[in-house]
Amino acid sequence: MIGEKKRHKLFQIQDFVFEKFLLLFALLFVLILVGLFLVLFKESLYTFKEIGFLKFIFGTQWDPDEDMYGALPHIYGTVVTTVIAILIAAPLGFGIAIFLSELCPKNLKTVIGTLVEILAAIPSIIYGIWGLYVLVPLMSAYVEPFLHKTFGHIPILNELFSGQMFGTDYFTAGVVLAFMITPFIASVTRDALNIVPPILKESAYGLGATQSEVIVKVMFPYAKLAILGSVILALGRALGETMAVTFVIGNFPNITVHLFDPGTTITSTIANEFGEADSQLEYSALIALAFLLLVVDFVVLWIAKKVFLKKAQKYNI
Repeated sequence: MIGEKKRHKLFQIQDFVFEKFLLLFALLFVLILVGLFLVLFKESLYTFKEIGFLKFIFGTQWDPDEDMYGALPHIYGTVVTTVIAILIAAPLGFGIAIFLSELCPKNLKTVIGTLVEILAAIPSIIYGIWGLYVLVPLMSAYVEPFLHKTFGHIPILNELFSGQMFGTDYFTAGVVLAFMITPFIASVTRDALNIVPPILKESAYGLGATQSEVIVKVMFPYAKLAILGSVILALGRALGETMAVTFVIGNFPNITVHLFDPGTTITSTIANEFGEADSQLEYSALIALAFLLLVVDFVVLWIAKKVFLKKAQKYNI
C-alpha cells in the first residue's frame, strides 16, 4: 500500500515537471515574439522621432541621399504582390490537390505528390534566379503584352494590366510568389481532402451526384477549415518573402495601379540597402520597415486566424 502511494506521488511529480517543462517551451516562443517587437521598436524610435510616425508610414519618398524616408511604397508593394500571389496560387493549389486526391492514377500519386512537396522546400533564391532568367523574358515578350492587349478595352482592368512591361514588376513578383506558395496550399488541401470519410462520397454518388459535384459540394465543405488553414500558411510565407521578390520586382519605390510597372517591397528594400546604410537615420528607417512588416504580418495572420476560429466554433470543431 505504501509502495503504491509512493509510486502515485512519483507519477504526480513527473506529470508536474513535464507540464511545467512544456509550459517553459511555450513561454520561450512568446518571449521571443515579444523580444522581436521590443528590439525592432527600440531601433525604430529614432526614425519615428526624426520623421514622425505617421509621416514615415504615409510618406511616399524614399531617397537615402536626401535623408527622405517614406514607407508607403514598400507597404503597398508588399500587399500588392501578396494579393496577386494568393489570387493565382489558391486556384492552382486547389486544382493540384483535387487531381492528386481524386483523379490521379495510383502509380503517379506518390511521384507527383513528392515533387510538389519538394517544390515547397526549394530555397527562395533559386526561385528568384529562375524568375530573373526564365520568367522575366517570357513576361516582357509574351505574357504582359498579351494581357495588355486582351484587357486593354475593359475599364479598370485596362489600368491594372498596363505599364512599362519590362518583366521586372509587381505582376512578375506576384507570379513568382504564387509558384512558391502553391505547394503549401496543394499539400495541405490534398491531405484535407484525403481524410474526407468515404461514406460521405459514396452517399453522394448514390444520390446521383457527379464527381465534380461530390468534390465541390461534399469534399470541400467538409475540409474547408483545413483548406483555409493552408491559405493562411501560404499568406504568411508570401508576406515575408525576400530574395525571390528582390530579383524580379524592379526595386523602385513606386505607388501605381499599373501592375507592369517596377516596384518594391519591405523585404526587398531591406535586403538591398541594409548592408550599405551609412547613417543612423537610414539604418533606423530600415529597421522601422522591418518593424512595420512584423506588425502587418502579425495583424493579417491574427485576423485570418480569428476568421478560422470563428468558422471552427460555428461547426463545433
